[in-house]
Amino acid sequence: MNIVVCVKYVPDATADRQFESDNTVDRVGVDGLLSELDEYAVEQALQIKEKRADEDVTITALCVGPEKAVDAVRKALQMGADKGVHVSDEAIAGSDYGATSLVLAKAVEKIAEEAPVDLVMCGMASTDAAGSVIPAMLAERLDYPQVTFGSKIETQGDQVRIQRDGDVATEIIGGSMPLVLSVTDQTGEARYPSFKGIMAAKKKPMETYSLADIGVSSDDVGLSVAWTEVTEATPRPPREAGEVHTDEDGSGAGALADFLASKKFI
Repeated sequence: MNIVVCVKYVPDATADRQFESDNTVDRVGVDGLLSELDEYAVEQALQIKEKRADEDVTITALCVGPEKAVDAVRKALQMGADKGVHVSDEAIAGSDYGATSLVLAKAVEKIAEEAPVDLVMCGMASTDAAGSVIPAMLAERLDYPQVTFGSKIETQGDQVRIQRDGDVATEIIGGSMPLVLSVTDQTGEARYPSFKGIMAAKKKPMETYSLADIGVSSDDVGLSVAWTEVTEATPRPPREAGEVHTDEDGSGAGALADFLASKKFI
């Protein structure tokens, strides 16, 4: 069984995130890490492998991004993935969902040249863009069925069954491999890399692909062909000091109500 987990390198939410002059996210000059929501996908892939211990299961972590994005792959390897693939090419900078899904799909197809890919796994969204559309786009490009937003995952043979929890109902959805599967943060906490896992990751195979390696033209990626773009960005204003109202004369409740009404909270 061959599982590919798509992981994304995102700016650290606690860091001072910035935009480039072309209004694309600065992914080079800021600290980054593996998207937390993708850790759940890695965890579920590892659990599938553990439950199918009598089978030969290989997990490949796949990432698209600048040179520093390899750190996201390394984290997945430290957690327990078997192989890493990093697609890195300067022409990819500025790509939106359309081009990103194209690069990921072509990379999956190249990985499949060695062994057919049974499962392509993703997190429910990335913590920087939160678009949640890449799994569906990948399924379309790979011509795979998709079962998405799974909060519980079960596999048996070539069958995958998930529980999807919505606002008003819970659905049970199934599909046959090969397919694209995305999981939510309700699947259970992702494991923390152990010291043994960190040391073992240094010896695991890691490949770097260029666009040429996966058969994608530089004319099909990048900001110039993006379907969407950020036209303007305004820094968040600094937090203002709060207003203190003493309730010495019993007017506190009225002042609170007036404040909430002025902010249209009530």
